[in-house]
Amino acid sequence: MKRNPKIGLLPLYLKLYDEVTPERRAEFLPFLDEVAKSLTGESLEVVRADICRVAPEFEAAVAMFKAERVDLIVTLHLAYSPSLEAVYPLCSTEIPILMLDTTMDESFGPDVDASRIMYNHGIHGVQDLACMLRRRGQSYRVVAGHYRNPRLIARAAQIARGALAARKLIGARALRIGPSFPGMGDFRVELGVLREHLDITVSDLPACGLKAAVLAVTEAEIRAEIELDRERYQVEADDAAHARSVRVGLGVRRLLTEGGYDAFSANFLAFDQAEGPVDTVPFLEACKAMSYGIGYAGEGDVLTACLVGALASSFGRTTFTEIFCPDWKGASLFLSHMGEINPEIMAGKPVLRTKAFPYTAAHDPVVVVGSPKPGPAVFVNLAPGPADRFGLIVAPVEILPEQPNPSMANSVRGWMRPRRAVPDFLEEFSRHGGTHHSALVFGDCLEGLLAFADFADFDCAVI
Repeated sequence: MKRNPKIGLLPLYLKLYDEVTPERRAEFLPFLDEVAKSLTGESLEVVRADICRVAPEFEAAVAMFKAERVDLIVTLHLAYSPSLEAVYPLCSTEIPILMLDTTMDESFGPDVDASRIMYNHGIHGVQDLACMLRRRGQSYRVVAGHYRNPRLIARAAQIARGALAARKLIGARALRIGPSFPGMGDFRVELGVLREHLDITVSDLPACGLKAAVLAVTEAEIRAEIELDRERYQVEADDAAHARSVRVGLGVRRLLTEGGYDAFSANFLAFDQAEGPVDTVPFLEACKAMSYGIGYAGEGDVLTACLVGALASSFGRTTFTEIFCPDWKGASLFLSHMGEINPEIMAGKPVLRTKAFPYTAAHDPVVVVGSPKPGPAVFVNLAPGPADRFGLIVAPVEILPEQPNPSMANSVRGWMRPRRAVPDFLEEFSRHGGTHHSALVFGDCLEGLLAFADFADFDCAVI
């Protein structure tokens, strides 16, 4: 499920000021309180450290943040603070850092009273610390502006979501049902590489390995799930096909829950039996899983499945998708897949229909069909690259309103328009080695995704 990021708010100050004018520290507290309240207002869980001035205080604050398992440390310079007091404790942790470069007063023009310098000079402490973090190779981001500007706090929240997504991806657990699709190479990564570079662990299971979990599903559970489906979706599927898909899907859900998996991928060719409990492809459960924040990708692609899960659990409305066809004339790209889409991103009430499945002996599955909601989104691809490094490709796009087309009624369908001309976009995407499996994240989240790339140590390209 999507959760709110937890941040550690670290106020920085100068010990000399406490020695010379100890009464002034209290004058910064309303400023600090208001910043903390604004961050909380952006759905961030804020863990506040005491005001820190010297290395032991910073060490105690960082230790507390580690114990609280914060996703991001947010620094706030109340005044100038010498970097050598803070940099070593900050570099002792893998928690990423956001420097909030702001001041108490919005206006500081030629007519300002000189006494206000004391309350607005923390920015050169930001510069001191940023330089030292960079010199030591520590990952950090900076957002600058007045703290009462909603855009500044919204940007900070996006970066916190990027930090949470990186934490969710690194160390993810994935279940792969069936082998990777024969011959597909772009998303395939050796399990040892996934473990070494992303700490992702993968459990492989043949489709028949679902048998015990599917047999454990009760008729009462099936009936209850079908009733929920009738509330959530427009059900136009055959009753028997619907029950089959729900039974197999609940078996998959049981395995995902019991195994503590963050993501799964299923190769539809592995579901090749018409007899026995595992008699259809769990496309419907793949859709539901994404709405719960569990990652999914098709054809055995656990890499993209983990990406989808990490982004869905942090940014929310995220789906697995593929670019299927170019609309050269209409300057857009057609998005689709066999029967997998996150219902949470769809326009209107999602429709459930029985889909013809001619590829194996398995029975026809029930799938979600429809189109995504129009509006801004970001197309995201995690591409394996040379020397076992990974590259993140991010592209702000516009999802276009659907035009009625009866021939598409049984399909997952959507059209996106990138900011670049379609030929230029496709050339650039493939120059960066983009795979044919991707994620689509809805909303204005580019900055958060760039932070995600930084904090996960991905090479990043924006198209």
